[in-house]
This record gives sequence, C-alpha cells and structure tokens, in this order.
Amino acid sequence: MAQHSTAQRESFSSPCNLCGSTEISVLANRSRSGASLRAVICAKCGLVWSDPLPHNPRDFYEDDYRVSYKGTYAPKPKHILRAGNIALSRHLKIEQLLSKPLAILDVGSGGGEFSYLLQTLGHDVKGIEPNKGYAEYSILEYGLNVQVGFIQDAMLQEASFDLITIWHVLEHTDDPFAVLVKLHTLLKEQGILVIEVPNIEATCQSPKSTFHEAHLFNFNIATLQRLAEKAGFTKMSHIVSADGGNITLFVQKKLKIGDDRSELAIPGNLNRITKIVSGHTPLKHYMTAHPYARLLRRVRQLLVEKRGIKGFAGGKQLLDRLYSHIRNPRSNISDVRH
Repeated sequence: MAQHSTAQRESFSSPCNLCGSTEISVLANRSRSGASLRAVICAKCGLVWSDPLPHNPRDFYEDDYRVSYKGTYAPKPKHILRAGNIALSRHLKIEQLLSKPLAILDVGSGGGEFSYLLQTLGHDVKGIEPNKGYAEYSILEYGLNVQVGFIQDAMLQEASFDLITIWHVLEHTDDPFAVLVKLHTLLKEQGILVIEVPNIEATCQSPKSTFHEAHLFNFNIATLQRLAEKAGFTKMSHIVSADGGNITLFVQKKLKIGDDRSELAIPGNLNRITKIVSGHTPLKHYMTAHPYARLLRRVRQLLVEKRGIKGFAGGKQLLDRLYSHIRNPRSNISDVRH
C-alpha cells in the first residue's frame, strides 16, 4: 500500500507551526508500529508533523512515554550506561563552549546522565523533565536540581542561562515554536541554544520506522533553522551525524527579534523531503550497508552493556567510572583534561 502522496491537498487540524500555511499534503499514513498515523507536510516550507496528534502530550510524557518506550518507570542499569555514553558524545559536541563555568539548562534531562556530567565539570546545571520516575531518580541518585514538569510551564528566571541544551525533545512537543520562544526568554544576551532532533531526510533507518507516535514534528536542517530564526535566534553552525540520522543546531540569542516573517516559506523543501521519503523503499534500504551496520552495533552494544553493568551498585557509581577519563573530581573546570 502506498505510504506517500502529494497528489491532493487534505483537511487538517492545525496550521503549520513554522509558516502558518494551511496548505498540506499527506506524506504517510502508518507509524512504525503499524498503527494509523497521518504525517503531513507543509506545502510552503516543508515542515512535517502528525495530524491529528496521536495522543495527549501532557499525559503521555508525564506517565506513559518511558514505560511504553523502555518498559520501565525509572532507568535500569543498561539505560544508565547507554545514556551515559550518549552524554559523553554530546559533551564532545559542545565542549568548545565549556571553557569557563556556565549556568546551563538541560531541557528534557531524562535520567540525569548528561546533567550530572556537566555538574561534575563545575557548571551550575538545572534540568527539567516531565517524566516523574526519571526526574525523581536523577534528583535522588545524583543530587541534581531538576524541576518535574514541562519546559512550557517551567518556573525559571528569565535571562538567567548562558547555555541551554535540548536533545531530542523538540520533536516531542506539540508547539515547538512556543518552546523555542520560551527558551529565548530564559537565555542571557547572546546566550547559546543547542538543539538536536532526528533528521526527516535520514535513510539509515528502515522505511517503516520513519514515523512514529512519539515524534509529533519532523525537521530537516532548513525547517529547524528557520523555526529558530523565527523565535529570535541566529545560526552559528550545525552538525549532521555520520549516518545522517540526527541534526545538531547551534544558535545564538539575538539582541533584537525582527518582525519580518516574509521569509518563512522555504521554496523547494516540500519536493526535496517528499522525494527523499518516498524514495526510501525497503528494497533500496536493504541494498545499503545501513541495516547490517545497525545490527552489528546493537550486538556490540549488548555485549558492552553486559560487561559495563556487571557489579552495578547505583547510577552514580556507574557514571563516575564512565566519566573518569574526562574529569578529575578534585579539580575545578580549568583543570579538566580534554
């Protein structure tokens, strides 16, 4: 059954979050679980989102997301190790920004592994996490300063952060523009925001896995950058992961937010994304190295995790061992070895 169509305009529940257009086309009708999930694409800018929303985001992320995604209310040892290794990779991406102690906000802090790494490096870190089980674990296990809730509701002082990170969170929100505006208010003048999201142009995953219920919005670099600019940021740089699966965007808060919204349309982006998504067929996918490399990585990951959690005595003990090569607990930030 065909999954992708731009032959006709469709009815919709909400206008485009980026450009406000009411012209959309259906890009897919199924999620990776096989359930019905309509993904639409804006005809003017190419932003992709689920319409209608497949769930109530508030209820889902407070109580259900971690259980449905990882089968647990609080992180298991293997999840802590996995997230700790991801924290190390994220640190590599931003370490050039960490030459002095900073006030940092980690949005969607999860089990606290990345926030804890930054805290041990001498930064003043706050986190916000909607999932109660994960947030409470991070507070009790690592002594982190984490608010339980959504960034939209966060009780935080305006213009109080030098750096904000939001790793794989924006795609889960029902109003990403409003989230970016909120983050703009929380940053100091010329503060930096680091956003990482899945790349809608990615072909490293199985075609049937492109869309799923947890991702309400889907971006490429063009739509992500334009949305950040609309919210009052200016682009510094971006990274696309080696497999093409993720985009990391570095933006800086503008001193003045311009009122010109005339450039929100992105000509050609609809056709670009549609061509990539519709052309990513199972036959083409399994003729590439991606599925086999992914399988080998998973096997290797299972073996590494089995060794890594042996003798598990708590998340703090595990992370202290994992992070020991990049910091000395007795030193201040200027002594950190890179």
